[in-house]
Amino acid sequence: MNGLSIEGFAIVSRDGMLAGADGLMPNSLKFDCDQNFLDNALDGAALLVHGRMSHECQSNSCKRRRLLLTRAAGPFSTTPVEPNVWLWSPEATPFAEVCEALGIGSGVVAVLGGTAAYDMFLPAYSTFHLCRAGRVHLPGGVPVLSAVREGHPPEKVLSGAGLRLEEEVTLDPDHELRHQTWRRG
Repeated sequence: MNGLSIEGFAIVSRDGMLAGADGLMPNSLKFDCDQNFLDNALDGAALLVHGRMSHECQSNSCKRRRLLLTRAAGPFSTTPVEPNVWLWSPEATPFAEVCEALGIGSGVVAVLGGTAAYDMFLPAYSTFHLCRAGRVHLPGGVPVLSAVREGHPPEKVLSGAGLRLEEEVTLDPDHELRHQTWRRG
């Protein structure tokens, strides 16, 4: 596990939501510049981790190795449920054992959400890529991190977890779209 770098990738509304109240990412949170950054980053990842509602929906999705978080799975099985997709219950099998079973000892593990996945890896992130869409508001939506629902902005949660803002780039001033790179250390 020492050779793995855990990186989070999220785009959120100004109120820290990654999806609407229906649990789905609205089109108002989809921007080509962010999608292109994500697609390029995921092409280089050794493994992707996401919940059942958090699909990366990129052109190369079927070629990427993905763990689908589920409480319904028992102990980890190396038999994929579809090409390059394995079910994983964190309660049944520790992450290190899953990586070992899949032969993944180095590279980037990309965490794509939802809230439970982002929370689970919060102490382990080496980097978190947070894209903020400042003109999008999603009342009653799904928070990127559970503490956001309690009124804590994502930046405060990341900082409290030992990450620091290393870079912030404005991608689209008209939509107040900013990409932040948070790193541990």
